[in-house]
Order: sequence, then C-alpha cells, then structure tokens
Amino acid sequence: MRLNTVTARPETGVLATNRVLRNTYLLLSMTLLFSAGTAAAAMALDLPQPGLIITLVGYFGLLFLTTKFSDSALGLVFVFALTGFMGMTLGPILNMYLHTFSNGHQLILTALGGTGAIFLGLSAYALTTRKDFSFMAGFLMVGVMVAFLAGLASLLFAMPVMSLAVSAMFILLMSGMILYQTSEIIHGGETNYILATVSLYVSIFNLFISLLQLLGIFGGRD
Repeated sequence: MRLNTVTARPETGVLATNRVLRNTYLLLSMTLLFSAGTAAAAMALDLPQPGLIITLVGYFGLLFLTTKFSDSALGLVFVFALTGFMGMTLGPILNMYLHTFSNGHQLILTALGGTGAIFLGLSAYALTTRKDFSFMAGFLMVGVMVAFLAGLASLLFAMPVMSLAVSAMFILLMSGMILYQTSEIIHGGETNYILATVSLYVSIFNLFISLLQLLGIFGGRD
C-alpha cells in the first residue's frame, strides 16, 4: 500500500501541472484574441490615446483586482477586463504607426511575427528542456522596476536615446519572464492559471510594443 501511495503522488503532481499548463495556454489564447478585438475596435473608432495617468491607473487597478480574485470566478472577469483594456490602449498606438509611417502595416506585422516567434521558441525551449529558471526571479524583478522607471523618465523628459535603451531592455526582460513563468508552471511554482496567464500576457504585450518601437526607429519610412 505504501508503494502505491508513494508512486501516486508524483503522478498527481504531473497531472496538476499539466492541467495548469493547459488552462493557462487556453486562457492566454482567449485573452489575446479578446485583446486583439478591443484593439481593432479602438482603431476602427479612432479612439485617442488615454494618456499616461489613465493607462497606469487602469492597468495597475485591474491587475490588483485580477490578483485579488484570482482564486474565484471573478478573477476570469477581471483578467478579460485587464487584457481588453490593454488592447484598447494598443489601438491608438497602432493607428499612430499606420498614419506616421508609409510602411506601418509592415512594421506591425513584423513586430507581431517576431513576438510570436520569440514566445513560441522560448516556451518550446522551457517545455522540452524542463530547466528550472527560478534563479532569474530576483534579477527579473529588479530589471523590470529599473526599466519601468527609466521608461517613465524617457516619456516625461522626452529622451529618445533612453527610450531606445528601454525598449531593448524590455525585449530581454520579457523574454526572461516567458522562460521564468513557463518554468514555474512546469515545476509547480505557479499553480494558479489566472496569474500565470496574466504574467505571460503582459510579457507578450510588452515584447510586442518594444519590438514595434525599435522597428519604427530603425525601419520606419515617412
């Protein structure tokens, strides 16, 4: 009987991990589609950019509510509210690229393709090698805080060089976040698929925005 009990525990852990992984990717796919829909609606309605304060308040407020209710059905409501809101803030940015650059469509599609390739490649690497990237947690936390503050400074004081550096930093940091979050799910460090979805979604969103900004700077044609 003890043999059966001991062997059942790893199997139960594997099943739980696979369930979290499956639910995370399912919810992530749904939120990405929903976010794309709200972005398209914002573009069609030609909505203006909400501004830095509204964007930050909306993002952090909905992120707080999603985290607070992540163990209940309300968590699903707030995760869609969060990703839908982020999609709405993305719409005006995409319109700006379309109106500013003659190759705006190409820039957006290239950034989208690059984001997809990076996410799929890093996720596949983490899933196939099953390496533990938990050691990156401290570095990523500090790096994101530094990059976020530097990004705010570049916006407030109009420093294009710093903005360029921040975009490059975010590409590296978000790539690390994808590896870290996927590893956490695989090794049982993250058991809540709503929180895992939010983390991956934010990484993908920031990765796309950063790639788009770099492409606009180096490949945009007026």
